[in-house]
Amino acid sequence: MAHVQRDAFNNVTAVDDMDLARRALAHDGSAFRAIMQRYNQRLYRIARGIVSNNDEAEDVVQEAYVHAFAHLQSFRGQSTLATWLSRIVINEALGRLRKRQRAAKLAKSSDRTIEAEVIQFPLNASLDDPERTMAQRQIMQLVERATDNLPDVYRSVFVARVLEGLSIDETAELLDVRPETVKTRLHRARALVRKELNAQIGPVLLDAFPFAGQRCERLTTAVMKRLSYSD
Repeated sequence: MAHVQRDAFNNVTAVDDMDLARRALAHDGSAFRAIMQRYNQRLYRIARGIVSNNDEAEDVVQEAYVHAFAHLQSFRGQSTLATWLSRIVINEALGRLRKRQRAAKLAKSSDRTIEAEVIQFPLNASLDDPERTMAQRQIMQLVERATDNLPDVYRSVFVARVLEGLSIDETAELLDVRPETVKTRLHRARALVRKELNAQIGPVLLDAFPFAGQRCERLTTAVMKRLSYSD
């Protein structure tokens, strides 16, 4: 499903974005749902790449959608709807990350021991992802953990370029940095990930952090309810 959604994204035009935005502003519930189903996976991956936690990433995307739809009139089409939404997700995710870091500093100043968070990546249920074998799931776990271990500044670039497949220019625009900076950070991120993976696996298809099936539908339904729409 990841490849299907990525192909769909590549076919989206600015006209499509504006049409969806206009329909959503007119309180067309089907437009809200179409936007979420089109961009759920991309936004989830970006959030997941920043906060390094499955459930929190889902919360980030949900809050970002609610904020975006409440301010949809500010979308003018200067960038794609995907980029506009991605920036809102990044701001929400970074805000949570800063709060987490402040809380950690406060805890340290109070001489409390902070245990390192151990993130357990779920092995997707067969109903949610029936075609994935156990070996593939184990490889994806290794990739996800290696990505989580990247410093924040490298992880966001790695997720955008490698996992989401954005171009250098798209990533630079999304993260508000120069293309040269994207290239430098990506080179370093790949080297760090490769170093961690080389001892354990060979060539890997980087298709981590799936967000499809039941999880995709659950988030879409939750946002629709918060917007007072129902099927």
